[in-house]
Amino acid sequence: MAPHFLLNDMALPFELKLVDRKQSAHKSVEYLKLNPLGRIPVLVDGDLVLFEAAAICLHLVDQHPEHNLAPALGTPERALFYKWMMFLTNTVQSDFMIYFYPDRHTTDEDGAASVKAMAEQRLGEWLSYINQELAGHNYLLGDTFSAADYYLLMLCRWCRGLTKPPRSYDHINGYLNRIMKRPAVARVIESEQLAAPFC
Repeated sequence: MAPHFLLNDMALPFELKLVDRKQSAHKSVEYLKLNPLGRIPVLVDGDLVLFEAAAICLHLVDQHPEHNLAPALGTPERALFYKWMMFLTNTVQSDFMIYFYPDRHTTDEDGAASVKAMAEQRLGEWLSYINQELAGHNYLLGDTFSAADYYLLMLCRWCRGLTKPPRSYDHINGYLNRIMKRPAVARVIESEQLAAPFC
């Protein structure tokens, strides 16, 4: 979803192909030629085939710097952008994979519930940290909107089923209200036919 937000925000020509997990389309021979790991999403950009959502986002902002969705290379602001992107994908998203698929992280058939509960506890810690960092700021990089904000928006959608979802945090709630007004977000919600509430 984060790369989809970027493609829409940048108004780049692209063709969206939805992959039906319920039909195991991500395990089809055709799809595995693009990503042998059977993970979603994949970006095909000319001869380049790229997977991992964060990598796709970084590629897009590097290829199209004129859209100002990442600070200039070599600046302190760019380093902070990298920090947020790595934190969101390596820490927050990693715990989501545990939360959604706890059975993959234990050999004890009765242990999945405990694994999931611990993942949710950690996610609460990460959301509390993000909420604190957003105090007095419009976006993750202060007053500058970036691709990292689209990445966090995607993760906040995944969070909506938590016992304490993102909107229960005051600063995150205001942040989400700002981002949801962006035209690219509305276009993605419409094209992916996402039911309300989004997050």
